Amino acid sequence: MTRTNMVLVDAVNQTDVDHWEFIEQGVRLAKRRLTVGVSDGIDVLEVDNGQFAMSLLLTRGMGIWRGRCGKIQLEWASPVQGPVHPKLVPLYGDSGLGWLYGFDEWLVRCGLENNGSPQFNERGTLVYPLHGQIANIPASYVEVSFDSDTGEIVVEGTVYESRLFGKKLEMKTRYVTKVGEPGFRMCDTVTNLSASAQEIVMLYHINTGLPFLGKGSRAVVPFEEQAPRSPVAADDLPQWDRLDPQPPGLAETVFFFDPAADADGHSQVMLINGSGEQAIVFGFNKKQLPCFSLWKSRLPEQDGYVVGVEPATNFPNTTAFERRHHRTVPLAPGQSQDFDLSFAFLQNVAGRHAPETNEVARAEQGLRERHAKAAGKVFPNPRPEWSE
Repeated sequence: MTRTNMVLVDAVNQTDVDHWEFIEQGVRLAKRRLTVGVSDGIDVLEVDNGQFAMSLLLTRGMGIWRGRCGKIQLEWASPVQGPVHPKLVPLYGDSGLGWLYGFDEWLVRCGLENNGSPQFNERGTLVYPLHGQIANIPASYVEVSFDSDTGEIVVEGTVYESRLFGKKLEMKTRYVTKVGEPGFRMCDTVTNLSASAQEIVMLYHINTGLPFLGKGSRAVVPFEEQAPRSPVAADDLPQWDRLDPQPPGLAETVFFFDPAADADGHSQVMLINGSGEQAIVFGFNKKQLPCFSLWKSRLPEQDGYVVGVEPATNFPNTTAFERRHHRTVPLAPGQSQDFDLSFAFLQNVAGRHAPETNEVARAEQGLRERHAKAAGKVFPNPRPEWSE
């Protein structure tokens, strides 16, 4: 076995590699530091397996800034011209909405104390900001490796969310792909390092723009139960899965799901572009991430039109509300919780639409068959136990 390892960040030993590049067998791995504007000081790790490529933001909680697989672009046109260094994101501003000043990633984690709406105490003081802190904490350790025999590429990172007289949480993340693979897998392991019991929440905010928001684009979500988050979403319920272009002035809509899963807990959802020739299949385990949200930010393209695919431990309400409904994850001292996700990118030759020759159609048919076996119950209005 021939394995190349490189430690890029090590806070304990004060190791920091500004620039590094590795090229072999069509694989390119490269670290660089951005130096301009709001991105000054952001460390980016480029991972390219020859078919699939992604840019990891080491300074922003190991999120994925953007990527591509063949002609499929993994990004969205956020009004935020990022990536934005965490020091410029006012998380604890009075409104609790400061997180939005740094929001332009394709995949961003929300947690670990809060992953939904801002929470205020009885005096009106902010307790938890929108979507929590984890996305705005730099990694303390990052290592990348390439196995030339198997073609496997692994990126491992460690992020700590902790403070005195409070939480002491460690998130170890692992991204895995192979030479020429049209996709990747990831696993986050969150560990309670405190001597006291803690609770966590986690939501994966995966944000996709064009061409998955064009005419005829759609989402496929097999589910046991579904409900709109708000009365506005209830009005949009008949076309919840349609991702067509939207006229200006429409409010965002969010739909909550109890996702369908197989006997081992495996769940999948899809986004399909209007031509039916490109698709993204998102996989997660319902035993780890039992709640799912579909977010449609129905804005003009220049203002941030995007659809969010969001598997999570809970629904994105305040932590207090989710705790009352037993959707937070308790962690005893030293206990860990894994979160496994997978991503596959499907592309067809134009004009091939028969299921036996169309990879996208086959995948969609499989998900619709899973949905046909599920309860598929739709609530026409927000459910009090799901929406705050």
